[in-house]
Amino acid sequence: MSKVALVVGITGITGSNLAQELLKQGWVTYGLARNPYIRMEGLLPIAADLLNPEPLATAFANIAPTHVFFTSWTRMETEADNIRVNASMVRNLLKALAPQKSVQHMALVTGLKHYLGPFEAYAQQGFLPETPLREEQPRLDIENFYYAQEDEVFAAAARDGFTWSIHRPHTVIGKAVGNQMNLGTTLAVYATICKETGRPFQFPGSEAQWTGLSDVTDARVLAKHLVWASTTESARNEAFNIVNGDYFRWKWLWPRLANWFGVEAKGFDGVIHPLEPELANDAPVWREIAKRHNLLEPNLDKLASAWHTDLDLGRPIEVMTNMSKSRKSGFLEFQNTEESFFDLFTRLRTDRLIP
Repeated sequence: MSKVALVVGITGITGSNLAQELLKQGWVTYGLARNPYIRMEGLLPIAADLLNPEPLATAFANIAPTHVFFTSWTRMETEADNIRVNASMVRNLLKALAPQKSVQHMALVTGLKHYLGPFEAYAQQGFLPETPLREEQPRLDIENFYYAQEDEVFAAAARDGFTWSIHRPHTVIGKAVGNQMNLGTTLAVYATICKETGRPFQFPGSEAQWTGLSDVTDARVLAKHLVWASTTESARNEAFNIVNGDYFRWKWLWPRLANWFGVEAKGFDGVIHPLEPELANDAPVWREIAKRHNLLEPNLDKLASAWHTDLDLGRPIEVMTNMSKSRKSGFLEFQNTEESFFDLFTRLRTDRLIP
């Protein structure tokens, strides 16, 4: 039977890279978003709003995916609203697909907030887990929209008889425009502005992040992990961490990133320097850079997600992830993290998103 994939969140970092991997492997691939019309040969777009359940049945009337990959989320003001909205998105989708009885496997992408807590209590005292993070660590005793999304998947799987996998990446490094969590592109834009204005490339985070061990997830590795888990018997009905496989310290990586852009690196100096206020007045600077270099995106907010970069780099503990569970089950992909950043920067330059 042909493998037919439905990628939910096709315009994001994870969704777009996943679709490319699926198409490369010969899958029939549908991509769903409110505006799914991205340039990708072979992709079959579906325009839908998962918060509007009425038209979903019509959208899927003639589409029977065997594998669903859910990579989307919507940011709300409070965690209670995050739970309400993001759980509804999963529930509405799976309810709309249920009559087809075609779904064999559902993969859900969440992240390390599973261990570190939701935005409102992120990495705060009382919610600091032991690292490296391991899949068997229990849920925190606090509401979290990742838990609500998981519970919707579990309930639908029990009802409709499909298998599932949960994927928990660390910070995802890859190209996307308009993404709400985009550390790699945010740092590229920040370095470009530093070069333009003569400001130093100041590390914006905490001492724990500067000196401690960390890891990230290349979107290409995450894509391979999603396909692997959806087609591997031993990965069914399991949750997995997924990162590149190496560790680094920001005090080692930061000067290398600065060198790539030709700017002065400035490390942790005893004070956290959040990026959100640092970039708050730089929208006109970016528009001028975009105009002078004929860049495709003059809107700074479409490229940089300073709030999320501050969340990641401001944590009071080092954060790294154990990958033993995936390795034991047969997933052996590895990606050098420095090259993840440099590959992204090169692609952003090639695609005329940075000069």
